[in-house]
Amino acid sequence: MYTQSDNNNSGSRNLGRLIMQLRRLERQPHSFGTAGPLTPSEIHTVEAIGFEGGVLMSELAGRLGITKGAVTQLIARLEAKELVTRSPHPNDSRAIVISLTETGREANAAHEEVHRRFYDQLRSQLSEQEIEIFETCIEKLNVFLQQ
Repeated sequence: MYTQSDNNNSGSRNLGRLIMQLRRLERQPHSFGTAGPLTPSEIHTVEAIGFEGGVLMSELAGRLGITKGAVTQLIARLEAKELVTRSPHPNDSRAIVISLTETGREANAAHEEVHRRFYDQLRSQLSEQEIEIFETCIEKLNVFLQQ
């Protein structure tokens, strides 16, 4: 006989499997455009910088939820790969502005395309109602994990 406890255990096991799959994916470098292999932390840093033209190092740390020291290390790696440039802030000599290079913008666009294709594949497997439920659950899970 099937019980609510069985359902809770199944959900817990599936969530555990999902977390393990995400961890596995987070360790795998991928190529985005001509940028060569990038780790997930590198491409997500590129994504956080975005197309807007420049972001302060301190603001980037906040967007990523990591320390300024960790951002400095990531930016050094991305700079060595010629994906970002550092420049002094025009009005604050203590601040550094980070911008994407042309290769960085190409990598960001390729990353967005990967996400779009993944979501298109997901949409082809789920009904509109399932997509709405999925999106609601993902939003709630994100809020829960930020606590």
